Amino acid sequence: MRHGPATAARPADVHRTHTLRRGRRRPGGVLAVLLVLLLGSACDAAPDGGAGGAAGGGSGAAHAVDPPGDIVLASGVDVTGKGGIRRQLVEEWNRQQAAAGNRWRARLVDLPGSADQQRSQLLGALQSGSAQYDVVNLDVTWVPEFAAAGLVRELPGDLVDDQDVIPSVAATAKWGGKAYAVPFNSDVGLLYYRRDYLKSAGVTDPELGKDTRWSVVQQLTEVLGAAGRKPAQAYEKGWTAQLDASYEGLTVNGVEAFASAVDGLRLTDGAGRYSGTPEVLEAGLDELRSRTQPAYTLPDAARSDEADSLADFARGRTAFLRHWPYAYGALHQSLTPEQLGVAPLPGRAVLGGQNLAVTTDSPRARTAESLVRFLTSPESERCLLDAGFAATRFSAYADDGPACKVAKAAGPSSGPASGERTDRMPRDQQGRPAYAQSTLLPALQKAAQRPRTPLYGAFTQTFAAELGRLQSAKPPSKSELAADLHAKLRKALP
Repeated sequence: MRHGPATAARPADVHRTHTLRRGRRRPGGVLAVLLVLLLGSACDAAPDGGAGGAAGGGSGAAHAVDPPGDIVLASGVDVTGKGGIRRQLVEEWNRQQAAAGNRWRARLVDLPGSADQQRSQLLGALQSGSAQYDVVNLDVTWVPEFAAAGLVRELPGDLVDDQDVIPSVAATAKWGGKAYAVPFNSDVGLLYYRRDYLKSAGVTDPELGKDTRWSVVQQLTEVLGAAGRKPAQAYEKGWTAQLDASYEGLTVNGVEAFASAVDGLRLTDGAGRYSGTPEVLEAGLDELRSRTQPAYTLPDAARSDEADSLADFARGRTAFLRHWPYAYGALHQSLTPEQLGVAPLPGRAVLGGQNLAVTTDSPRARTAESLVRFLTSPESERCLLDAGFAATRFSAYADDGPACKVAKAAGPSSGPASGERTDRMPRDQQGRPAYAQSTLLPALQKAAQRPRTPLYGAFTQTFAAELGRLQSAKPPSKSELAADLHAKLRKALP
């Protein structure tokens, strides 16, 4: 799964979600009764406690109906690498279960392929019952679809309606006013920039603040172009982003432009139906055109995904980059703090991230819920933040308690005795990424959601395809493209 957003879904997948589920045979019923009778007093004790976290975990309810066995968690690849923080947290939960004498164990299954392929795999597996997943790690845009299709369970409200959970992030886990998932790791668009490039062009204060406007970024790229010499041999254009229309990147950048141009942008209503107007679309298209002018934008951006744009910026081809939080740690492996800066994205940035949901047909649903509580607890969220993810809880950013206790969570160490990190990510005195409090948390609080609809796959496929016409040899006029996009979105989201 791509670290941030999901990729476009095929319309056939969208409609299969709402039709195939009828007539399925669930693994419950007689089988569940027999399991309870056979296991009876042999069933393990419930996972411990309601606190959860890296120091304890569980829902606290009696789980006698849950037979011992594996709790299977299906997820996309962890961007913190092989043996990354997600797997470490799962292994910690298993250690606690073993120490308590319980016979439940969590097993993390990495789904291969792109985010679109992973989504299709999950839909097919849950609709057909071909794979017994107890917990699924869903992109935030998938939650309405899986909830409306009855593929995931409604969860206790306290898992989401917790004052510690960032409100904008908590909203991604709900559909129809009910919680169907729990925020695991969040994501938000950020602006990375080269301090050294700006200094070489004569900019006396190369620090971009939280109120930086997009026009300032454009002015700075003009300064770089007029400096008389390139700031570096590799430098080509002002900025790059993920503008490839064949996946979600263009949708994300497009929604960010639209939300920046239109206060309170809403392209769907509470039921997930299209609610935009041609006038709103024209305003958004104006902003997107301004941001992607050839004078400022690396030509390769039109074919770039997250990895491509990150590599181009790291090689010095641009002075600015729109990317996700995990790029902070990745870029600092090759660039120094004197070279690299990060600021909130001008205007409105889009929320990304993944949420954990318990499947409707899980035979161990209550124990699966205890695993979700553990993985999304304050202690676990601090571990995710230290490892480079965007945490979903205020406490991860603000509390100066002990850092994550899970081994290797904050990056590789130079040895088991030294405890010294060999990763080059700047950190504060408590071990958090240095920009977490000042830049990342405010960006998450201000971020906008992409349209919420069970037919999100149809939305993003339509939206990105139409915006891709801006990159053609003869792009349509603003009014023509707005009219076409309006008509096609009305059809895609009836």
